[in-house]
Amino acid sequence: MKKDSQFSKFIVTLVLFLNVTFTSVVLYIFLKTSAEPTVLIGCWFAFTTGELWLLATVKKDKIKNNKKDKNNDNEN
Repeated sequence: MKKDSQFSKFIVTLVLFLNVTFTSVVLYIFLKTSAEPTVLIGCWFAFTTGELWLLATVKKDKIKNNKKDKNNDNEN
């Protein structure tokens, strides 16, 4: 269980770092060219949001299953 938690924290940290880096690069490009890559920005943040949402869903399901297993063990 500890290993899963570390992996989740790593992925969240990585996504946050990549989002900050992406934003910085886009702002720099916008400064130099005065052109905003609107579709790229939308797709990037949709992708990273989806990844975090999926990670949260998997984590929530694992917690729910662990609670069910503990309740079944206590009943027996």
